[in-house]
Amino acid sequence: MSTTRPCSPGDRGPESGDGGASAVSARSAAPVDGATSVDSAAPVGAAPVPVGRQARRLSLDGESGVVPLARDFARQALYAWGWLPAASADRRAAAEDVLLVVSELVTNACLHAEGPDELRISCDNKVLRIEVSDRGAGQPAPRTPHRAGRPGGHGMFIVQRLCLDWGVVRTPGVAGKTVWAELGAPA
Repeated sequence: MSTTRPCSPGDRGPESGDGGASAVSARSAAPVDGATSVDSAAPVGAAPVPVGRQARRLSLDGESGVVPLARDFARQALYAWGWLPAASADRRAAAEDVLLVVSELVTNACLHAEGPDELRISCDNKVLRIEVSDRGAGQPAPRTPHRAGRPGGHGMFIVQRLCLDWGVVRTPGVAGKTVWAELGAPA
């Protein structure tokens, strides 16, 4: 797994802040500009299938209780995109993995950076991407060696184990970084 590559192989790169997309307020779960919507007329019990790439942003700058706020935001996106309610154990596990990765990335920004600035989550039919921006200078990495029986230090190990790939994006001349992680969409 990469901790320095800005995006996974073949990826279009991190979600752009350009294109007129504005940050969503901390208590709003509206999609960003250009996101497509799911079919809300799907039969009961059938998960709607997102068409194209869906994206949502949540500003966390200056907010308190950011970890539960970020999890609730991600959960709302998963409902909107048809990952929840889960029709099978595999789909439920995939949604729980997303919520855990969101929690770990936001918690790491709280503990090891100067707090998270923004959470971005996007999804197409194959990959869900989570991005957490912060002002910290550190480089996240799984603790080596991993000590399974010890408290703390498991965040990036968990991210590494659950995700297809993850990495860090830095913008030259700008303080901070964006830590991204990608998970496979449930079948």
